[in-house]
Amino acid sequence: MNWLKALPILLWLPALLLVGAVFSQLPLTAITLTIGTLSFNQWLGWIMLNLVIILMAAQRWWVLSDLLKLPVGVGQLLMIRQAGQAVSFITLGPQFGGEPLQIFWLYKRCHLPLHGALLSLGLDRFYELWINFSILVFAVLLLLASPAGAVANWREILLSLIAILLILSLFGWIILKQPERILTWLKRLARRWQQHPRLQNIETHWQRLGSDLKAAVTAGKPALCKAFIFSLCGWAGLLLELWLLLGVFDFALDMSAFLVVLVAMRLSFLLPLPGGVGSLEAALFWAFQYLSWPAEAAIGLIALMRLRDAIMLIGGLGCLRVLQARR
Repeated sequence: MNWLKALPILLWLPALLLVGAVFSQLPLTAITLTIGTLSFNQWLGWIMLNLVIILMAAQRWWVLSDLLKLPVGVGQLLMIRQAGQAVSFITLGPQFGGEPLQIFWLYKRCHLPLHGALLSLGLDRFYELWINFSILVFAVLLLLASPAGAVANWREILLSLIAILLILSLFGWIILKQPERILTWLKRLARRWQQHPRLQNIETHWQRLGSDLKAAVTAGKPALCKAFIFSLCGWAGLLLELWLLLGVFDFALDMSAFLVVLVAMRLSFLLPLPGGVGSLEAALFWAFQYLSWPAEAAIGLIALMRLRDAIMLIGGLGCLRVLQARR
C-alpha cells in the first residue's frame, strides 16, 4: 500500500514541472513594468470583469446540469471547472486536457451518474466550442469586409473555421437525431474489452444518455436558450476585456484593428502548446506588426495577459488541491 501513498506525489510532480516550465517562459520583467501603468480603477475593473466571465461559464454549466436534473451546485461546478482549466492550461493545448478529471470529480465527488456527468460536461463543452468558432467565423467575415482584410489572406482561414464549425454542427446533429450510430461505433471500439465489468454497461449508459439528451432538448428549450445567453455574455466579457487592455496603450484603436488582434489571439490558442506559450506571443507580435503598432505595446499586452493567466493558474491549482484533499 506504500505506492498508494506515493501516488499523489507522483501525480503532482509532473504537474509542478509543467507549471514551472510555463512560468519560466513568462515575460516577468515586462509584467513588472506594465503593472505600474494601470490605475487602481483599471485594476479593479479588470479583476471584476474576469470574475464575471468565470461566473458566467459556471452558471451556464449549472443551467445545463439543472436541466438534466443533476444535484450539483454552482459552487461545486465552479471549483471543478477552474481545476480542470488549470489541467488544460499545463497540458498540450489550453482548449482540452482537464475533461477526464472533471468527469471523475462529478462522478466520485458529486455522486452524479456517469452518463449524467458525461452529458452535462459534453453539452457545456459543445456550447463553448460551437459559440467560439461561430464568433471567430463572424469576426473573420467582418475582417474580409474591412480595409484590414486586404493584406492577409483571411479567406483560407475563414474556410477552415467554417469547416470546423460544420463538423461540430454535424456531430451535434448525429448525437441528437441518431445516437444509435455513436453507440454502434462505441461497441465496435470496445469489442475487445467487452468482458471488463466497467464496459459491460456501456450500452445502458449510452441509452440513458441519449434519452436524457432528447428529453432535455424537447422539454428544456428555455434552459438551452438561457445557457446560450450566458455563453454570449461570457464572450462579451472577453471582448470587453481585450478592448480595455488595448485601451491601456496610447494608439488609435478602431474595429478593424481590434478584430485583427482578436482573431490572431484566439487562433493561437488552437495550437497544441501548454497555455499557448509561444503561439500567443508570436500571434500578437504578428498582429502588431501587421497594424504597424510598436512592439513595446505588444510586450505590454502579453505581460498583462500572462499575468492574468498566472493568477488563474494558481487559483485553478488551488481548486485542484482542495478537490484532491476532499476526495
